[in-house]
Amino acid sequence: MNLFAEIRVLVTDSLAALAAEGRLPAGLDLAAVAVEPPRDAAHGDMATNAAMVLAKPAGMQPRAIAEALAEKLAADPRVIAAEVAGPGFLNLRLAPSVWQGLVRSVLGQGVGYGRSTLGAGRKVNVEFVSANPTGPMHVGHVRGAVVGDALARLLAFAGWQVTREYYINDGGAQVNVLARSAYERYREANGLEPAIAEGLYPGDYLIPVGEALKAKYGASLLDKGEEHWLAEIRDFATAMMMAEIRADLALLGVEMDLYSSEKALYGTGKIEAAIQALRDQGLIYEGTLEPPKGKEPDDWEPRVQTLFRSTAHGDDVDRPVMKSDGSWTYFAPDIAYHFDKVQRGFDELIDIFGADHGGYVKRMKAAVSALSGGRVPLDIKLIQLVKLYKNGEPFKMSKRAGTFVTLRDVVEQAGAGVTRFMMLTRKNDVALDFDFDKVLEQSKDNPVFYVQYANARVNSVLRKAAEAGIACDDATLELADLSQLSHEAELAMARKIAEWPRLVEIAARSNEPHRIAFYLYELASDFHGLWNRGNDDPSLRFVQEGNAATSAAKIALARATGVVIASGLGILGVVPVEEMR
Repeated sequence: MNLFAEIRVLVTDSLAALAAEGRLPAGLDLAAVAVEPPRDAAHGDMATNAAMVLAKPAGMQPRAIAEALAEKLAADPRVIAAEVAGPGFLNLRLAPSVWQGLVRSVLGQGVGYGRSTLGAGRKVNVEFVSANPTGPMHVGHVRGAVVGDALARLLAFAGWQVTREYYINDGGAQVNVLARSAYERYREANGLEPAIAEGLYPGDYLIPVGEALKAKYGASLLDKGEEHWLAEIRDFATAMMMAEIRADLALLGVEMDLYSSEKALYGTGKIEAAIQALRDQGLIYEGTLEPPKGKEPDDWEPRVQTLFRSTAHGDDVDRPVMKSDGSWTYFAPDIAYHFDKVQRGFDELIDIFGADHGGYVKRMKAAVSALSGGRVPLDIKLIQLVKLYKNGEPFKMSKRAGTFVTLRDVVEQAGAGVTRFMMLTRKNDVALDFDFDKVLEQSKDNPVFYVQYANARVNSVLRKAAEAGIACDDATLELADLSQLSHEAELAMARKIAEWPRLVEIAARSNEPHRIAFYLYELASDFHGLWNRGNDDPSLRFVQEGNAATSAAKIALARATGVVIASGLGILGVVPVEEMR
C-alpha cells in the first residue's frame, strides 16, 4: 500500500473528470503531477503541485485550477479538507480512518510493506568494491562495500533483478609488484632476510603468503630468476589475497554474485572486439591530444595515439585506448569489461568508485553510451573518504596492513551492523567521520543505537502485552478496532509510516541508499517522542491496563513501526536488535 500513490490516482482521476466536464483542456500531460508531504506539517497531510505544473499547458491561472480540483477532491470521503495555498498549491487533510487503515494494511503486508514494482524486473548490474587484489581491504573499501551492497538490496526491494559484481584488477602492473613482495616473504620463510625495497608492499599480511609458498615450493625458487617464478607467484598470491578479501566481505555481511577478472580480458580478443565495435561507429581514430592543462609547451611531447572519440558521447576530451608503442592503456580493458556487461543483457549499470576515480566518470559513461547505442544508462557513484577517530585522536594505522586501517580492524572493533549503518549516515559523495567512541555510545547522537533502541522498545511492548495476556500476533492485531488511534500524536506516527513506500521509490530512483538510514532515524525519533509522551499522558501508553481493546489498537501502531524499522534495517544489511542490554 502506497498511500501517496493512491492519493495521486485520486488527483489524476479528478483532473480527468474536470477535463471531461470541459473545465480543463483535454489531453494534458499529467506526468509531472506529484503528491508529497507538505514542507510544513501544519499545512496538512499531503500536498499536490497539480495546478502549478498544469497552468501553462492549460492556459489557465494556477489558482483557478487548484480551486476546481479542490472541489473535486473534497467530495472523496478520504479527504476532509482541500485548501488552496499561495499561487496554487493544494494542501490536503485526510480522515483519521485513512491513517488507521494504513496501520492495518502494514500488519497485513508485514515485511512486504513498502516493496515496489518500480524496477519492473529490469536487470541491473551493481559493480562495487573491486579493490586491487594486492592486500587486505582498508576502511575506504568498507564504505564502498556498504554503499554498494545496500544499494543492491534497495533495488531488489524496489523490483529490480540485481547482480552484485566484483571486478578483480589482476591485469595491471600492481599484481607484479604483489608477486615480488610475496617472493621476499617467501625468502623470509626460508630463513633469509627479506629485501622490502621501496615500491614493494611492506605489510605483514604477506607473511602467510610467503609461508604458503614455502610449503608448496620448499626452497626450489630461491636460486631462480624472476622470469621463472613471477607469473606463478603472481597467480598464487592473487588467489590468496582474493580469498582474504572474500572473507573480509563476509565479515561485513557482503556477498557477491560474480567475480570478474581483468586478466581474462587479455589475449581473448575481448578488448579488440570492444575497440572494433567503437571503430565500426567511426569513434576510433589516430591523433594527437592537446597538452594537459598546466603543462608548459616545452614539457609536452606530442605523440600519435589511438583515440576514442568520447566527446561524441558527452566527454570533455577524447581518450587514448592504445599507446604509441602499441600497448593498451588502462582505459581499454575497462571499455571491454563494460562492453561485456552490455552484451550480458543488463538494462542498467551502476559502478561504485572511490573518489580518486572522479576523472573516469565521463569517459566511462561515454564508452557505455557508445557501446550500447545509448540504450544502457551507467550511473557512477563516487565514495568519499572515511576519517577514523578513537579517544579523540585519528585512529592509528594497522601494522599488519603496513599503511592503512583494514576493514577487519573496523568491523572487529565496532561490529558489522554498527559499521554498516554508520557508513550510510552521510551521502556517498560527502566525507564521513567515523568515531569509534561515538558509534558505540548509547545516546540520541548515535543514529544506529537510536534506531535499534526504537526497535527494542517495540519488542518490549509486545513482551509486556504477552505478559498481560493480550494477543499481539499480527493476524490478531490486524483485526483490532483501530479507530481508537485518535490522538494527533498517534496519527502523526501513522503518517510517518505512510512515507515508507514513497521513500523507497525515491531512494531507488536516485540510487541513494543513505536515504533509508535518514528515514529510519526520523521514524525512530517520532516513535521515541510518542513513547515519551506516554510517560506524561497515560492514555498514550501502548499497553492500557484493564483495557485489552484499546491496548490492541495501540500495540498495532507500535508493531507497524517495528515492521518498517525491520524492513529498513534489512535494506541496510543490519540485523534488528530485539532487546538492548
